[in-house]
Amino acid sequence: MICRRSLLLAGAFLATAMKVPNLLAEDNRPRIALWPDLPPGGGGPDGPADISEKGAVTNIAIPSLEIFAPGKPNGSAMIIAGGGGYKRIEEGKESYPAARWLAARGIYAFVLSYRLPIEGWAAGPLAPLQDVQRAFRLVRARAPEWQIDPHRIGALGFSAGGHLMGLAAARSAFTSYEGVDEIDRQSARPDVAALIYPVITLAAPYDRTSTRRSLVGRHPADEATREWSVESHVSKDCPPIFLTQADDDRISNPANSRIMREACEKAGVDVEFHPVASGGHGFGMGKAGTPTEAWPNWYEAWLRKQNFLA
Repeated sequence: MICRRSLLLAGAFLATAMKVPNLLAEDNRPRIALWPDLPPGGGGPDGPADISEKGAVTNIAIPSLEIFAPGKPNGSAMIIAGGGGYKRIEEGKESYPAARWLAARGIYAFVLSYRLPIEGWAAGPLAPLQDVQRAFRLVRARAPEWQIDPHRIGALGFSAGGHLMGLAAARSAFTSYEGVDEIDRQSARPDVAALIYPVITLAAPYDRTSTRRSLVGRHPADEATREWSVESHVSKDCPPIFLTQADDDRISNPANSRIMREACEKAGVDVEFHPVASGGHGFGMGKAGTPTEAWPNWYEAWLRKQNFLA
């Protein structure tokens, strides 16, 4: 039986699917919902997504993937999570430019619109982790129709999206929700993960981020801080990691990337870290005239090394 809320959410999804491409994209790209019904736990907002003039998305009632199909697919795929402190998702400044960059190089790009914990979801901080795990399983389950190699599906995350993709990489075996269908038999592990000016730790003295406040509040217990700090979960099962961050980042202290690198090295995980002399936070695919414009070249070389590019 279809409930009133399901009908409202379906209408919200259609409205969002029409609104986003008109605002930010050249073509009407397909968008697929992550869940066959309500996301785990329920709750959350109603209505279509709110999208700012710069493409920051809030009021995400239906988590989804927007598909950027390459002209000449090479069999690889990347799921992208923009940042925004888990208060919004910076799709216009981060996810979309990255998706176009990847698709131009033959990589299927999937822009993830994940649930924001502050928007009333019953799952709380688990909600975005549930969405990202479901996203990897969904892309793997449907890989044959896109001619994607299920062993070449990677993660790319910016800022809080870097935190989310860091969790996806480090906690892929964690059961964040009970399976709802056959899709959930697939692996949730990314094959590689690139974390761009990421938030990694929620511990002091690096605990003054919107990411921390949105996930665990201003005064969390030590257990919650550890639970939601990426470095706490890095093990030998973590996939290869790429990191880049500016030394003058005032939003996410550059110590975050060093903490992740050290955790990877301790666990024997392949990690590559590229510090940038300046460029601040939120530089997306690089700002012209600053040292940050070099990082996509390093990322491209790394992707080639990881067999994501020919």
